[in-house]
Amino acid sequence: MALEDCRDDLEGCSRCSMCKFIPMEVISGYDFAAVCPSVSKYNFHSYSAGGKLNMALAMLDGRINYTDKLVEMIYQCQICGGCDVSCKYNRDMEPLEALYQFRIKCVGDGQLLPAHMIVIDGLRKEDNMMCGSKSERGDWAEGLDVKDLTTEKAEVYFHAGCRYCFDKELWPAARSAVSLLLKAGVDVGIMGKDETCCGGRAYEIGYQGELTKYAEHNMEMLKTAGVKILVTPCADCYHAFKVLYHKIGKKLDVEVLHITEFLDRLIKEGKLKLTKQVPMTVTYHDPCHLGRMGEPWVPWEGVRTKGSGQFILHEPPKEFRRGTHGIYEPPRNILKSIPGIRLVEMVRIKERAWCCGAGGGVIDAFPDFAIWTALERVREARTTEAEAIVTACPWCKRNLSDAVKENGDGLRIYDIVEILEQAI
Repeated sequence: MALEDCRDDLEGCSRCSMCKFIPMEVISGYDFAAVCPSVSKYNFHSYSAGGKLNMALAMLDGRINYTDKLVEMIYQCQICGGCDVSCKYNRDMEPLEALYQFRIKCVGDGQLLPAHMIVIDGLRKEDNMMCGSKSERGDWAEGLDVKDLTTEKAEVYFHAGCRYCFDKELWPAARSAVSLLLKAGVDVGIMGKDETCCGGRAYEIGYQGELTKYAEHNMEMLKTAGVKILVTPCADCYHAFKVLYHKIGKKLDVEVLHITEFLDRLIKEGKLKLTKQVPMTVTYHDPCHLGRMGEPWVPWEGVRTKGSGQFILHEPPKEFRRGTHGIYEPPRNILKSIPGIRLVEMVRIKERAWCCGAGGGVIDAFPDFAIWTALERVREARTTEAEAIVTACPWCKRNLSDAVKENGDGLRIYDIVEILEQAI
């Protein structure tokens, strides 16, 4: 696919600005009505999905060309998918796909951000998005009595992901996840230093070749390992394995589960007993890649034609991904099953959730924007009177933690496995 293939949507955008807000039917007031961090921060239409589609069309038609500012605007966006969900309340369009393809075109045309070039160079040399040494990728699991899949067989493969492997402050959460699986009697193994990136974040910033490369590598690795289930605690990795691989024709032959799905299953099967009180009021932050972007990929092949005006007709009818089938209940089920936990919800949840700010390469190229976005989520969480934000993604935990540290807010940030382990 290429940006030109999105032309119908580029031309069909009516500039209604629905992409800037959560769906109108659930807006309860001015505060927390926005869904797009980019246009909320920079307050100019070109930063919205509709604005970027307009710029993409102008570029395809030769009416504008690249400038440093235009490239910045394309990348000052977390690719969080909020615009895509809201757009589909009004039109059956795919703004998220156009945003992907605009970035892919940028990379193909040599329009690269220096911060992203550093990250991609590290990926190509060390097989991770954290610029860490591949020889140290398995250090997070040192001392854990878990199988090494490079030499042993196991039913379940635990894929930690780049962030958990190289962010030492987050190691306890990854270790807790494996410990919980072992306590439940799960036959689980890891790849250690031989684990590689999923390729998902590289794809989000326009490097589609990296996604294909790592999809093929991981498919071969899983085949050799002979595992039946892939479990990951990283929402970005889950999205890559479950959605992006299928999208590019590399669907995995194993069951792909986020750690919250697997732990919810183990609790319901009675393999994890929650006996200890954890007296705390918490609110849950839905990671974009686990929530609205985590629903299964729906392949479609057919013919697109224009109906009345700019509306597009699909034959056969196309099933659109609208964010409603993301992973929402498993993490909430886990929290509700923990004795003493009181779950209070924010205004923007599930497919309408506000992004943590770390996605789409923003945390690498525009860290101030990433923190601003996280602080907006912290402000929303504060209205619930919760003592802590619980999430289920290392990128969310990192950026939200950095935000509260920067502004001196005492709100605590947890990965859900850290809360669950306290109850065992």
